[in-house]
Amino acid sequence: LLGMILFVTLLILYGFLESQSEDLKVFGPDVPLDGVAGKDMVLPCFIKPSTSAVNMRVQWSKLNVKDLIVHLYNNHQDRNEDQAQPYRGRTSLFKDELQKGNASLKLSALQVSDEGEYGCLIGDESWLDITAIYVRVKAQGSHPVIMMESYDNSGGINLVCESRGWNPEPVVQWLDTEGAPLPAEETQIHRDIEGFNVKRRITVHDCGDSNRFYCRLLQEYHMIEAEVIINSKVFSAWKWDISILVPACITAFGLIVSAAIFYKKELAEMRRFAEFVEMEKFVAPQKRRIEQKLAEMRRFA
Repeated sequence: LLGMILFVTLLILYGFLESQSEDLKVFGPDVPLDGVAGKDMVLPCFIKPSTSAVNMRVQWSKLNVKDLIVHLYNNHQDRNEDQAQPYRGRTSLFKDELQKGNASLKLSALQVSDEGEYGCLIGDESWLDITAIYVRVKAQGSHPVIMMESYDNSGGINLVCESRGWNPEPVVQWLDTEGAPLPAEETQIHRDIEGFNVKRRITVHDCGDSNRFYCRLLQEYHMIEAEVIINSKVFSAWKWDISILVPACITAFGLIVSAAIFYKKELAEMRRFAEFVEMEKFVAPQKRRIEQKLAEMRRFA
């Protein structure tokens, strides 16, 4: 009878624990989290109803990236031997909060490459659950740089505006002195681990006293711009370049032709001289033999 009572008690206790485990859920934010590159961010993750996670396994991973462990807590301590290299030294849990079921992750010094979906998994031998959290990392890029690339055949100047390290990519505009948009080439966009790098070219022409041009970059709540002022003399410089370049090219061509003709004449003279030398080598012995014959004939005469 005592054994039966003990069995029933254990069965009831197991059923209670099982039903309690089934009621546990892992929760996180339902909307994406927005962070700023270089700043810290907390990724919330809780067990509800509030239950201690001290004796549980807490694993943060980056989803859709195979075997990318962001942070691992197990057997009452951090176990980050297999932590992904980009996250080394940048993650931590709030250990004092684990008792309350708070397994939130602190991610320090956000990088653009941190953007993506994360999974927070909590569990033990009898129960586990996971929630997904999406992180967006915004980055304002470098101050735009305007450079002059070349002169255009139409008399204009080719400019390029370039900036690096944006996320998301900005809108790049060229503006005139009055702030009106100017037609330009399509924006070139390249992405690396630091974000989006943008570049946009334009050909500008002499507008007299208003040769002031702006390159503006827009990103939601951010706007930065650079300006360039071009003196009218710079626009006219290409004409001087052509007026000097064309006669110079003609003169150079004439010199090349003259040099080629002179070289051919010299080459012909050298060939004739070489032939003369070869002939001298052949004629000299013959000449000596003839002179010897004449000398002998004179002796017998």
